[in-house]
Amino acid sequence: MTSPRAPHGPAVFLDRDGTLIEEVGYLDRVERVHLFPWSVEAIRALNEARIPIVMITNQSGIARGFFTEAVVDEVHRHIASLLAPGGAHIDAYYYCPHHRDGKVVEYAVACDCRKPGRGLVDRAIREFAVDPAQSFTIGDRWLDVALARNVGGKGILVRTGYGLDEERQPADGLSADAVVNNLVEAVSWILETVGSRLQAPGSSRPKPEARSPKPI
Repeated sequence: MTSPRAPHGPAVFLDRDGTLIEEVGYLDRVERVHLFPWSVEAIRALNEARIPIVMITNQSGIARGFFTEAVVDEVHRHIASLLAPGGAHIDAYYYCPHHRDGKVVEYAVACDCRKPGRGLVDRAIREFAVDPAQSFTIGDRWLDVALARNVGGKGILVRTGYGLDEERQPADGLSADAVVNNLVEAVSWILETVGSRLQAPGSSRPKPEARSPKPI
């Protein structure tokens, strides 16, 4: 039996709505998907740095009966198709379909995968052997920063989506490691931080292996 790989290297845990794509409320069809103008550039920069990108998004619309898991999968395939022509890809698309107040019985449960719960990060640790303590969470909500705190990583709040309003209403006892205007600025901050780590005296962190996009 093969032993699990020891965690090494950072990942980026990326929010979807309001961070990678425009915030449109409950996203129930692909025609409403619009990447921000800088999204392809930002994702490609992380790909070139060989930092795995794992989308982590709460999709309570499934539990509420607004759309199905098939719709979410279709949206993620569409996002992948928009990124690909620019030489960019996301390594895995994870989502939480649950909400305890949902109308669809099978999804109306408490869970550990709904952000800021760490369940989906734990899945990424198992599947990609990344180190959460070296990793980064990017999102437009304080719950994304809270997720970073729950896994011991760094949290970046972007001002797109709900981010500007969130910045104006700080969460008690919670602060971001960086507050930036958008995803490409968040990625620049990450690359500077990772670069500083690699240049630190005595650093021996191995470079992450290049990965092909994970099937969605």
